Amino acid sequence: MDIDKIIEQALLEDIGDGDHTSLSTIPENAKGLAQLMIKENGILAGVEIAKQVFKKVDPNINFQIFIKDGSKIVKGDIVFKVNGKSISILTAERLALNFMQRMSGIATFTNKITKHIEGLSTKILDTRKTTPLLRELEKYAVRMGGGENHRMGLYDMVMIKDNHIDFAGGISQAINASTKYLKEKNKNLKIEIEVRDFDELQQVLDFGGIDRIMLDNFTPEELKKAIELIAGKYETEASGGITIDTIRKYAETGVDYISVGALTHQIKSLDMSLLATD
Repeated sequence: MDIDKIIEQALLEDIGDGDHTSLSTIPENAKGLAQLMIKENGILAGVEIAKQVFKKVDPNINFQIFIKDGSKIVKGDIVFKVNGKSISILTAERLALNFMQRMSGIATFTNKITKHIEGLSTKILDTRKTTPLLRELEKYAVRMGGGENHRMGLYDMVMIKDNHIDFAGGISQAINASTKYLKEKNKNLKIEIEVRDFDELQQVLDFGGIDRIMLDNFTPEELKKAIELIAGKYETEASGGITIDTIRKYAETGVDYISVGALTHQIKSLDMSLLATD
């Protein structure tokens, strides 16, 4: 969904027919100044989204950015200052913080994961395990943390997983049907297929016709052996059961990608506050 539309809908959800607390307690023409203070170390993401939120509430608000997305932040940092009508600042505050805290939490955790495989060629990928309608923002946060995006949705890659294989009647049937479909529809999409064991891997290697093999729930030892069998013929991806404590062992196998669903669905928001100031 378009980011501008996401912000519009989020504001509608929050404001309804008016921010009655601010409207009833603050004089209409009162002016205010506030600053965004970081309360926890991490990686920043979402400051540009926050700016759009404030500007959507009140185009006349002045928004001054001091730290950009993707930057390291520490407790006490001031990310931005905003000044203008006090009611507008208070109305936009919570939504801007909600976006920034979650996005910075994703960026921070992604960065933590990538630090564990520093010096290796493996890249960290996100998944489609995202908050509905917020995928664009969450995947942006992954990039700010040093990760890469897998696919944005069901439309930009053919990803043949276990259920597709089972419903299609087998690996060769699934690959053959996908290839035929892409040709008929004149679609230039990569084909990735998931394998669950060495038997399925051999079937894929024998049949071919794909671009990347996802090796699901393989141990590091099994993954290393699988990478040797694939021997550079196709891109490789590991997934399933990989934790921050084991991820380096997996990366050391030489796998091209490791997909980590937890980047976007098991994260802790980063603590920050918008504080009124003189």
